[in-house]
Amino acid sequence: MSKKVVGILFGGQSSEHEISKISASTIIKNLNKDKYTIFPIYITKNGEWKLYDGDIENIDNTDWEKYSANAIISPDASQKGIIRIVGDKIRFIPIDVVIPVLHGKCGEDGTVQGLLELAKIPYVGCGVLSSAISMDKLYTKIVVDSIGIEQAKYNVIYKYQLNDIENICNNIENNLGFPCFIKPVNAGSSKGVSKANNKEELINGINEAFLYDNKVLVEEFINARELECAILGNYEVKASDVGEIISATEFYDFDSKYNNKESKTLIPANISSEISQTIRDNAIKIFKALDGRGLSRVDFFVDKDNSRIIFNEINTFPGFTSISMYHMLWREKGISMTNLLDELINLAFDEFENKKVME
Repeated sequence: MSKKVVGILFGGQSSEHEISKISASTIIKNLNKDKYTIFPIYITKNGEWKLYDGDIENIDNTDWEKYSANAIISPDASQKGIIRIVGDKIRFIPIDVVIPVLHGKCGEDGTVQGLLELAKIPYVGCGVLSSAISMDKLYTKIVVDSIGIEQAKYNVIYKYQLNDIENICNNIENNLGFPCFIKPVNAGSSKGVSKANNKEELINGINEAFLYDNKVLVEEFINARELECAILGNYEVKASDVGEIISATEFYDFDSKYNNKESKTLIPANISSEISQTIRDNAIKIFKALDGRGLSRVDFFVDKDNSRIIFNEINTFPGFTSISMYHMLWREKGISMTNLLDELINLAFDEFENKKVME
């Protein structure tokens, strides 16, 4: 059987650029080299696309800016592949499937998915609509509200409203109170997230969040445990067991997630079977309501005071670093990273065939 050619898109122009590079390295190392020929395509922070021609085993030590050829994925559906460009020389490389290992804006938000749809190239993960809505925390909330799953109370702020910051702060204090959490609407890896205990911290947190997006959510504080569930599938969807995040700091921000070795994950979480089952059921409902495909990680809070189960957010391409919860949850179920990647690629081909039938 001939090998399938897999393009790995990673890097990107979002605030999660470095995490994407680590995720891609983990995926490349765990793909079955007997089944796949791998072409890593790095997107710089400035949006340049570069194709790696070197030894896959040394990919961690690559100086991408210096040693990679320029490359793009052709949007022409009759030319399904990578166009490699060096000076005035062009080489076309056919491709079978793409894994868009891109977290955050310009990757996890439907933009790259749209390009791959134009090119009619199968790709791993959620489609254009699902990716776009799930990336936007506000519209995710609107969809999840429609299926009756509880969420934290929130206010939304648009950047053009900042000239009325006094009124914004008064509304938040009256509706949500202190402490509260501030989040950019379109960002991941807890970038720009902060906790405010008073008006001064609220203003500082809002300004910080607006560095990452033009819309900001302010949510009520919940004294909660942070729980996560992995989803796998297209239409026949299954949920993993539930894992728990034990943050080394007051809340699970970017630094505590990736830099503080005292943060831990607990799989399975020490929760009742009833709570676990409700989280798993709700994760599947949310994934389906958002028209998800392939994979997602769905995050919840469980209130420490009364055991309320509260939806937090969904990630349509969760991290694949060594400490990332998604693949660890499936490993606990006996699915190795290599087999998990095989399944995700098979799901990409299945969805591509399904779309062809509907055309």
